[in-house]
Amino acid sequence: MGVPNKQIGWSQESNLLWQISKQLDKASCQLCTISGTSGTSGTSGYDGDRFRTTSTTEFTLGVTTTIVVEPGLAYTPAQDIIITYNVGNHQTCTVVSYDINTGVMVVGGPVTVTGSGTYSSWTVNLDGAAGGDGSSGTSGTSGTRGTSGTSPFKGAYVSGTTYMNGDMVIDGLFSYQSTINNNTNEPSSLSGWILLNGLDGSSGTSGSAGTSGSSGTSPTLPGSANYGLFAQTANSTIITNTTTETSLINGGVGTLTVPANGFSVGDSFRAVFGGLLTATNNQTIRVRVKSGSVIFLDSGAQPITNITNNVFNLNIDFTIRQLGAAGVASIVTLGGFHYTKTVNGVVEGFAFNTVNSTTFNTTISNTLDVTLQWGAASTGNSIYSDIFILNKTY
Repeated sequence: MGVPNKQIGWSQESNLLWQISKQLDKASCQLCTISGTSGTSGTSGYDGDRFRTTSTTEFTLGVTTTIVVEPGLAYTPAQDIIITYNVGNHQTCTVVSYDINTGVMVVGGPVTVTGSGTYSSWTVNLDGAAGGDGSSGTSGTSGTRGTSGTSPFKGAYVSGTTYMNGDMVIDGLFSYQSTINNNTNEPSSLSGWILLNGLDGSSGTSGSAGTSGSSGTSPTLPGSANYGLFAQTANSTIITNTTTETSLINGGVGTLTVPANGFSVGDSFRAVFGGLLTATNNQTIRVRVKSGSVIFLDSGAQPITNITNNVFNLNIDFTIRQLGAAGVASIVTLGGFHYTKTVNGVVEGFAFNTVNSTTFNTTISNTLDVTLQWGAASTGNSIYSDIFILNKTY
C-alpha cells in the first residue's frame, strides 16, 4: 500500500513520520552479502609403476641377450616381457635380472619369436594386458562460509505515532502498513515495519577436485609358468656303427640355454624324445643328460637286444633345488627310456635318477644336451630322434 498524501495540520511528529515513509518508499533494496573464498585444489594422485621403455642395444631376434633400457623402472625377475622392433618382428622372453640404477636387463631365452633379423631400435614392455586407471586424487577442501551481511536498519522502529530514534538505513528490506484517521486526516498507525538483518553471505564454491593419478600398468605376476622352450624341427643325426658319445638333439626353434643366474629354486623342466631304434643281439646303450662337461644324469650301460625299427620314448624331468656355485647348487634329474618290440608288443626299457650337488653351477650359463653311446660299433645298431620338445613345467 502506498504512502498517504501529506495533510495540512499534521503535527511535527506526523510530518517526520511522513518524511521517513516517503524516503523508504523511494529507496531501492539491495542485499549486502559477502561471498566466501574458493576452496584450494586437491593434490594430484600418485603415479603408477612404469614399465614401457626403449633400447638401442643391437641383437638378433631369437637369441638370449642382455639389453640396456631406462633406469628407474619397476621390472623384477621372472616377469614376462615383449621386445618389439615392429609388428612383424618381435620376441617374448622372461626377465632374469634388472639393474634399476644402470638399466642393464638380462633376459632369458625367447619364449616366442615372430619375424627375424638384427635390429638396434626396440620397444620393451610387459607382455600382458594394460592395468586399470590409478586411484583418483583427493577432493579439494570446501570454501569457507561467507561472513554475515550488515543489518540494513539500526534501531529504527515505528508503532503508531511513536518514533524511537535511531539511524535509518534505506538499503534494506521492509514493509509497512498505514491507515488514515478519518477525523484528523493523520495516520492512525504506521506499523509493521519488518526490519531484517543482512542475509548470510553465500557459501564459497567447493575447491576443484584433485587430478586423477596416471594409470598404472598391470604387472605380470611371477609364479607358475608352463611353456615351451625348444622344439626340434628335423631328425637328429643317426647314431650307428660307433661307440662315440653323440647328441640326440638336432636344430630347432627356441633355446636350450639358461643364462648365468637365470635359474630360480623350484624351476622344473621336462624333455620328451621319440624316434626309431635298431639293435643286434647282446648290445648296450648309455644315456647321459648334461651341460657341457657337467653330467646331470647317467644311465650307465643298459642291455638291449634284438630290436628292429622299434619306436622308443625317452622322458627326462629335472628340478632346481638350490642355487649357487659348484658344491652349493643342486639339481635332481629322473629319466625313463622305453621301447615297444614290434615282434611281440612287449614294452622294455629302464629308468634312472641322480641328484647332482657337486658339479652343477647356476652362476654360469647352462646349455642342455642329451647324448647316447653304443657299447659296440655295429651297422646293426642305430638310433635317432625325430621328436624332441623341452618344456618348462614350473
